[in-house]
Amino acid sequence: MKVAVIGCTHAGTAAINNIVNLYPEAQIDVFEKNDNVSFLSCGIALYVGGVVEDPNGLFYASVEHFERLGVNMHMNHEVTACNLNEKQIQARDMKTGETKDYSYDKLIITSGSWPVTPPIPGSDLENVLLCKNFEHAKEIIKRSESARNVVVVGAGYIGVELVEAFEENGKNVTLIDSEERILNRYLDDTFTSPVETTFKQRGIELALDQTVSKFEGTGTVEKVITDKGAYNADLVVMCVGFRPNTGLFKGQIEMLGNGAIIVDEYMRTSVKDVYAAGDCCAVSNNATRQPSYIPLATNAVRMGTLVAHNLEKPVMEHPGTQGTSGLKIYNHNIASTGLTESAAKLAGLSVASATIEDNYRPEFMPENAVIQLKLVFETETHRIVGAQVISDADFTQAINTISVGIANNMTIEQLALTDFFFQPHYNKPVNFLNQVALKAMAMETEKIRKQEQLLV
Repeated sequence: MKVAVIGCTHAGTAAINNIVNLYPEAQIDVFEKNDNVSFLSCGIALYVGGVVEDPNGLFYASVEHFERLGVNMHMNHEVTACNLNEKQIQARDMKTGETKDYSYDKLIITSGSWPVTPPIPGSDLENVLLCKNFEHAKEIIKRSESARNVVVVGAGYIGVELVEAFEENGKNVTLIDSEERILNRYLDDTFTSPVETTFKQRGIELALDQTVSKFEGTGTVEKVITDKGAYNADLVVMCVGFRPNTGLFKGQIEMLGNGAIIVDEYMRTSVKDVYAAGDCCAVSNNATRQPSYIPLATNAVRMGTLVAHNLEKPVMEHPGTQGTSGLKIYNHNIASTGLTESAAKLAGLSVASATIEDNYRPEFMPENAVIQLKLVFETETHRIVGAQVISDADFTQAINTISVGIANNMTIEQLALTDFFFQPHYNKPVNFLNQVALKAMAMETEKIRKQEQLLV
């Protein structure tokens, strides 16, 4: 069996490792534009902030490792054409310029994603950088050494992590985003406000609800101009978002409107013997029960693993995802799963929510911390569809628990009565997960009572 893999991303790495184990006789050809594999881009901010001193630690696999396993690693090779019906691909050696044709029995598309690059005038100025791969990370470190004023465009996870890293390195930092608040896609406002307050206390300028119109400078960027102001900049890092890297397959394979490849529960595309996994494709969202574009390393690894197991015949289904993620910014420990309340309503779900803010230990304990926890649920079925947590203490693992609940269609009633231990060092007699679900139940009971009173 000849297997071709396009892109050695997180999904590609997982697929290759499992194919080697499951099909030791398979001939595997991997085509990768970079000279490295398996880079953890989520560690870029840690590298910038000096938490990670050796960037080589941000790789969890290597070209040499795969070659020792007998994998044909075509590094610095760009796939320039792909005929899915004929099972042929064409790849160009980026060092020599030589182009060759390759055939395959099974094709795995793990081409990943690429940063969104709006057509902003001045984007070609020096020190206007992207933030995605190892080369980007090295350039950001190099250029930031002499930079005093740093502007980060985009207030998603990577953007806010970079802001913290630059500020702790003594830079004057400005964060620009077109939304009215940071982390808008991942958290509701009560969970983003504390982080914004901390940013302001640290001297970070928040230029929110603003759109970048151009970059100005002579050769090197000097200012960022928005529709509401101008900001000095020696370095600009663009973190606007990511798009599926799937242009090569357009018109040959079914995709969402944004270019994300549609796969079934076995990672099969609309073309026989062609599979896809990771940031290049959509994934089944258990909260909305619809395919969604959720580019996370955790999703990619699972999908890449499933591709390998289902390569010869469908044997293992994808369980869906909740888009569960975590974040640490200064003293804030944050995590979320499923849908925010606003995202649920945009998805057409009728939802309500319950929020608690309480000490996590009994009041008689000498040390304590406040936990803020929100639960989002469908009003008709009481099915849990999302949750968020923030605290100075680390309660992020609680979100993993609710993630499991969403995957299994858990209701607020079931969560309210789930068996969690009590020990004063860790929680109260009524665990905070039980507590927020009980509050949701009480709210629903009160709503029904009021409706009944109106009918009398």
